[in-house]
Amino acid sequence: MLPGVAKRVVLHIGAMKSGTSFIQNVLNRNRERLQEHDVRFACDRWRHQVLAVHDLMDHGGPEQPPFEPDGYWCRLVEDIERWPGTSVVSMEFLAPRQRPKIDLIKDAFADADIQVVLTARDLARSLPAMWTETMQNRGVRTWEEFLEAVHHPEEGEKVGHWFWRNQHISAIAERWSEAVGRDHFTLVTVPPKGAPPSLLWDRFASVAGIPQGLCDIDVRSNPGIDAASAMVLRALNERLHADGFNRQDYERVVKGVLAKQGFVRRGRESVPLGLDERWVRRRSKRELERLRELDLRVVGDIDELEAVPVPGVHTKKVSAEQQLEAALDGLTFMAERNMQNWARRRAAQESKEKDQP
Repeated sequence: MLPGVAKRVVLHIGAMKSGTSFIQNVLNRNRERLQEHDVRFACDRWRHQVLAVHDLMDHGGPEQPPFEPDGYWCRLVEDIERWPGTSVVSMEFLAPRQRPKIDLIKDAFADADIQVVLTARDLARSLPAMWTETMQNRGVRTWEEFLEAVHHPEEGEKVGHWFWRNQHISAIAERWSEAVGRDHFTLVTVPPKGAPPSLLWDRFASVAGIPQGLCDIDVRSNPGIDAASAMVLRALNERLHADGFNRQDYERVVKGVLAKQGFVRRGRESVPLGLDERWVRRRSKRELERLRELDLRVVGDIDELEAVPVPGVHTKKVSAEQQLEAALDGLTFMAERNMQNWARRRAAQESKEKDQP
């Protein structure tokens, strides 16, 4: 690899459902503006950052194969080393990494000033967002089953362990801040519901060294889906799982089209999923106590991480009619999209035939 010449590396490590897609889309939209101010969103495509982190997860450990010189992780490192200013990486799969992988990252950028940024949202809002996310990734557990698994992860449910790997904010913050040093770690809190989108960006940008007002923040975020849509997806997932559809096909059609384009048009507030659980409030208070003990640099207000009741309904209160309405909205979108695609293909074929002698 090239000798390290990067001045500064900003690692935005997540957590999941903490505005990461919004921040990533702003960075991607404003690549040229950022580079004019010596800030580079690493790699030419954000997808290559995703692949680089997967490469990091699969290689380089004591019992893992070495990194391929032309693999995505080495390409990411070289891209950052070539840039003399600030390089930014934003990938939420970094947050759960354990100390050996964090040390690999530190070694890769040993000559740079590494600044780690952890964005975090309160537990009460994270839980519904994470459940609806699992429904968009072939999940079949009900809302009640999901909550029980998260409440009692010691009982061995994989989804409970998965949740806390990605949302145990105090443990993630402690692990990373100890590894890189408290002066190189910042916790950014996600503002409460109703705050302007610019507030989260301004908080992140202040840590990343991006001038205020530089970036166009009118970008697509990653909107969630409502309770009725999630329940329709769960029922669909059960049927598709029985038929053995592979992950790639599912992600392209069900997640990429039906969920991320069809159901999101309804908005998460059509039939909002609510949460008001005593154990969530207790766990949130313990998390806050630990975060305060860590005495980390915080941008925002750490009290924003205290769980408060999320208004909405329990899935038990979602009627069959509401689920039918969601299903019809999704079906309508899929039908319209396919008819539009066929119309374009027909027009292209007719144009081709007209041009033939």
